[in-house]
Amino acid sequence: MSVSIIILFLLLLIVGFDVGFTMIIAAYAAIITGDRLVNETILPQHIVASADHFVLLAIPLFILAGEIMNFGGLTQRLVDWALALLGHVRGALGQVALLTNLLMAGVSGSGAADAAATGRILIPAMRKEGYNEGYAGALIAAGAMLGPILPPSVPMIIYAVMANVSVMKLFMAGVVPGFLLFMGYSVICRFYPTGQKVEYFRKPLSNRERIRATLRTLPVLTLPIVVLGGMRFGLVTDTEAAALASVWALVVAMFFLRELSPSGFGKALASAARSSAAILFLLAAAGPLAWLIAESRVNLEIAAAISSISSNPLIVLLTINILLLVVGFFLEPLPAMIVFIPTLIPIGASLGLDPIHFGMIVILNLMIGMLTPPVGLLLFVASGAGKVPVAAIIRHIWPFVLWSLVVLTLVTLFPGLTLWLSSTP
Repeated sequence: MSVSIIILFLLLLIVGFDVGFTMIIAAYAAIITGDRLVNETILPQHIVASADHFVLLAIPLFILAGEIMNFGGLTQRLVDWALALLGHVRGALGQVALLTNLLMAGVSGSGAADAAATGRILIPAMRKEGYNEGYAGALIAAGAMLGPILPPSVPMIIYAVMANVSVMKLFMAGVVPGFLLFMGYSVICRFYPTGQKVEYFRKPLSNRERIRATLRTLPVLTLPIVVLGGMRFGLVTDTEAAALASVWALVVAMFFLRELSPSGFGKALASAARSSAAILFLLAAAGPLAWLIAESRVNLEIAAAISSISSNPLIVLLTINILLLVVGFFLEPLPAMIVFIPTLIPIGASLGLDPIHFGMIVILNLMIGMLTPPVGLLLFVASGAGKVPVAAIIRHIWPFVLWSLVVLTLVTLFPGLTLWLSSTP
């Protein structure tokens, strides 16, 4: 790819052109202006081929499961259950937000969907109790980042397809980092000033009341257990697990709890279709661009340049971490993965790194970008869901970003944190 094509690509992004169409235009410009004679029909061929993977069917199905939970009142049930368990502790609603997002992460695989669902419910509730609204929005954004880290995860499915690694192993690799993030966020929530002038404590519920609340929520709580347990023990494939999640959520919401109407199911289908179409269109649009990058050997040259910095794998990984964190400031995770994964995979291979460990490093870096300005996706989703100014959220997000960087460092230095569960038979 020539420098002019790269400049065209960056200019279109800067002026706010859609990322998917930007990649298609840049690829087409490279084809018609290139030195090699390439038939233009290769453009639609690669667009179709990039989305023609059976495992990608799991993406719309997991997203549909999350939307059914939102429209069917299952998310509200999770909030009520978490409040019954944690409503008496300091920063109760913050802890409830984190626990709810932890459970949502086991179903939807989408941080944006989780932030929108929990933010609409909990940010107004936290504001009512005197929480600083910027802190409330930051807490929702940080909690929602657990969605793409814990299984199932849409970014992990995409990475697995692009890097030709096991989706199931990537899912298992995210469990320990995800729980490390959750525990650190909980500690921050416990000690970070909420903005309340008077700390609000609810009366602790009795064990009988907590058991009753758990039983009311049990059909919802079993959803992530059934889905993840089925995958972990080989009872269902990744795609079958996604279908199981959607069917299970539908049965619970419509027939067991009877909180999802036919019109609500239609809205859930429409919302899931819009989200899935946006993700799969980006993936399809990246096909021609990824092919051109590979053909021009730009990715190999970049990989060689990074590898030449040092023969020490830790130094190279530090360089990659810094590069991806900077990329996360300006690009959303999906387009960043599509552009940079073909470049980074040869580096991981040259260092002799386990591809699952290296994949988790890449994913963690880019997911942290969802919490950092100027284009942090979760900041804007939380802002819209709770009607909180983005600037207010940014002022309070930094403790969560700092802990996320600590977890990234631990994952980089200690591969066992990601490989322990993924290598267990």
